Amino acid sequence: MAINLTKGQKIDLRKETGEKLTNFCVGVNWGAIETIKKGFFSSKKVIEDVDLDLSCIMTDTNGNLVDYIYSPEYNGYLQKNNLPLGKLTSQDGALRHSGDDRKGDQDGDDGLDNEIITVDLSRLDESVDKIFFFINIYLNQGQNFDFSHVPYAKIRMYEGTPSKVNKVFSEFDITTDASYANKRALILGKLYKRNGDWKFDAIGDPTEDQIFLQTITRILNNHAK
Repeated sequence: MAINLTKGQKIDLRKETGEKLTNFCVGVNWGAIETIKKGFFSSKKVIEDVDLDLSCIMTDTNGNLVDYIYSPEYNGYLQKNNLPLGKLTSQDGALRHSGDDRKGDQDGDDGLDNEIITVDLSRLDESVDKIFFFINIYLNQGQNFDFSHVPYAKIRMYEGTPSKVNKVFSEFDITTDASYANKRALILGKLYKRNGDWKFDAIGDPTEDQIFLQTITRILNNHAK
């Protein structure tokens, strides 16, 4: 049975058999915004795309940045500002991103994750002590919303592949409530080493960051050390 996580909860990465969980997927599922526009004689459902970006950074025991995964879709901006370009695979090949989803579920929850990072802890660089997962809202031209408008957002860890779920290990339902109003970024959680074993901490902290680079700085300053 999958573990239903709550904000701030910490769990061991061990299966029911006691075996360590080393190969798994971290997936985020979210929905597009649906509204009903009423006219004089009829009503019409309007769907607004929601572009969330799942990213992660890896740090060492001193809180220094070791590696990262974030969308290459920003590379034009990053190159102009002489910043590290986005990529979908970590340097050691231990983490791989499924690619950018710019819409979200269009007709209710389809039960599938929109963006996924596969993790193989056995391939991870030995210097990595923590892995932080976070999401940011990217607003297209003319859009103006925050997490309080997104109908649902969920994170789960499962055994399988980006296209097939074999067994769900844990789930974290990110409820949209008043604390998410005016927030456009969310630090989901972190994998961290403790006495040689890996654990997961469901952080669940929303922030006002307008771009993922601000979220990375926030994590390095407030969570990585």
